Order: sequence, then C-alpha cells, then structure tokens
Amino acid sequence: MYERRSRLSQTKRTKLLEHFVAGTTARAAAELVGVHRNTAATFYTRLRKVIAVEMEKTAAIFGEEVEVDESYFGGACKGRRGRGAAGKVPVFGLLKRGGKVYTVMIPNAQSVTLLPIMERMILPDSIVYTDSFASYDALDVSAFHHVRINHSERFANERNHINGIENFWNQAKRHLRRFNGIPQRSFYLFLKECEWRFNGGNHRDLLNQLKSWTKNYNPNS
Repeated sequence: MYERRSRLSQTKRTKLLEHFVAGTTARAAAELVGVHRNTAATFYTRLRKVIAVEMEKTAAIFGEEVEVDESYFGGACKGRRGRGAAGKVPVFGLLKRGGKVYTVMIPNAQSVTLLPIMERMILPDSIVYTDSFASYDALDVSAFHHVRINHSERFANERNHINGIENFWNQAKRHLRRFNGIPQRSFYLFLKECEWRFNGGNHRDLLNQLKSWTKNYNPNS
C-alpha cells in the first residue's frame, strides 16, 4: 500500500535516497519503495535542489590545466544540427585536469558570453585547452595560455586534447537519456545532478555526501 503523498517514513526516505544515488528513476523507485509516484518525484526534485545549491556553494576556482567546451542538450529535432541546434539547451563546461567539472547554462556560445565565465572561474596564467571553435579566439589575447585542439589532426603530444570535458558530456547525456525528455525549466537541476555525480566519486561516497547535506531536511514539509 502506498503512503500518503505528504508523508515519508525515515526508512522509505533512506530507500529513496539510495535509489536516487543508484540512478533509479522516480517512477521505478516509487514502485520499489511503495510510495506514490508523485511523492517520489517531489522527493527527487528536492534532492536535486539541495545538490544544485551545494554545487554552486562549493564550486572551486580552476587553475593549472583546464579544459573548456560547450555542448547542446535536448532530444532529436528537425532542422539545424550541431552548434546552436534549434530547440537544444546550450551548456558551457570547465574541467580541471585530474579534478572536477563545473557547468553553467548559457544563452549562447559567443565569446562575449564565454570569456567572462572563464575569467571568473579560471586563474590567470592557467593553460586553457579548447577546440577550434571561433568563440575561443578571444583567449589568444587573454590572461590565459591558450592551446587550441584541432580534432582533424593527430597530435604526438598526449596532453593536447579535451577528452576530459568531452567524457563528462557523454556521461551526462547518457544519464539524462533515461528520462525521455526534461522540461527546460527543470534542466538546470538535472545538469547539476550530473555535475555532482561526476565529481563525487563512487556510489557510497555520493550517498554519504547526500545524507550529510540532507540530514536537517524535513521530508514531510
């Protein structure tokens, strides 16, 4: 029997936390735990809001070697494809080599949009790796050391790549694909969830971190 939508026992709250960390959808978690699907969906949304706040609070300033790239999220659609594809959500990402990723939704991928984000998040004199997209030309006369990657050429230097941030995009899109479409108004929360999953380590580490963040959270409020 399902519990009332407005209440969650501590046991079921813990089980929903575990299913969330495992990547179980809210609908499937509701069936497994024995709560109404709307209860699970609301609980998941509150978890994502907590994660989004914490990810912004703990966002670090990047330094040394940083990969940056922009990507577009959304379902298949007719018309223009690739950069600026119609109906997709543009996102900018920064990844410190050997460290964490930071993402932000952007209105467009123009230099005037991207450069201020990099100036805010990356230390001067850092090496910044990008692809050959024209919007990154501004980095050539910035406070950074700009290394441009041409994907059509083969480089002997194994450091000349943006594989780290591209790996994050692939992981994020694979995770989001299971939801069969996300409303744009909710996309930010899902994006920050992907960032958290990438940065947070294994499932046990993620669970312990989420428990710590939500220990004072009242699931029945």
